[in-house]
Amino acid sequence: MKAFSGHRVLPALLGVVALTACGSPSKAPSSAPPPPIDRMSEEGPEGYRYTDADVQFMQNMILHHAQALEMSRRAPGRTEREDILLLARRIERSQGDEIALMKRWLEARGEELPESGHHPHEHHGHHAAEREHGVELMAGMLTEAQLDQLAATEGPEFDRLFLQLMVYHHEGALDMVEELFSVGGRTAQDPELFQFASHVNSDQRIEITRMLEMLRAGER
Repeated sequence: MKAFSGHRVLPALLGVVALTACGSPSKAPSSAPPPPIDRMSEEGPEGYRYTDADVQFMQNMILHHAQALEMSRRAPGRTEREDILLLARRIERSQGDEIALMKRWLEARGEELPESGHHPHEHHGHHAAEREHGVELMAGMLTEAQLDQLAATEGPEFDRLFLQLMVYHHEGALDMVEELFSVGGRTAQDPELFQFASHVNSDQRIEITRMLEMLRAGER
C-alpha cells in the first residue's frame, strides 16, 4: 500500500488563531524520530498484519477523540452561535462513531483499550508537547488548565477560544496521521486502519478550514 504524506493546513492563515498567552501550547517543531516498530504481529482477523505503531495510533487516537468530545460538550449554554453548535454536534457524532470503530479494531485483534481519563502515551509530534503531571501530552492535546479556561468562558470569548483550541487539537490529529505514515511501507497495511487514518486526515483538514472561516466571521 502506498505511503501517505501529510502536510500542514493553511500555514499562512494559522497566525490568526494563535492561542492566548495563558496556558497556550507551543508549536515549535520536534526533531524526535517516529516511534520504533517493535514487532510485526500475528495476522489480524482478515489476514492483514499490523505493527505496534498501528496499535499505538489507534489507542492514542481514541484518547485524542475523547478530548474533542469533551470540548464539544461544553458548547451548549456557552455560545449563541448556531454554526458553532452545529460544528460541536457534528464532532460529537462523527468522532463518537470513530471511537467505536477504533475500539472494535483493537478488540478484534486482542489489543488493549486505553483507559479513559488516563494520560496518553508519550508522543513526539510536530507540535512541541506540553507536560502535565510529569507526562508528555501527545500532539494537539490540551492541558487541564486550558480545558478549565474554556469552561470558564461564554459568549464571543468562548466562541473564539473554542475555535482556536479545536484548530490546534485537529492539527495534532493530522500530526499523528503523518507520523503513522512516515515510517514507510510497514505501518497501515491493514485496509480498515489505512482508510480510517486517511479519513481522519481529510475530514479534519476540512473542519480546520471551516473553523478558520468561522473565526474570521466572528471578527467582523
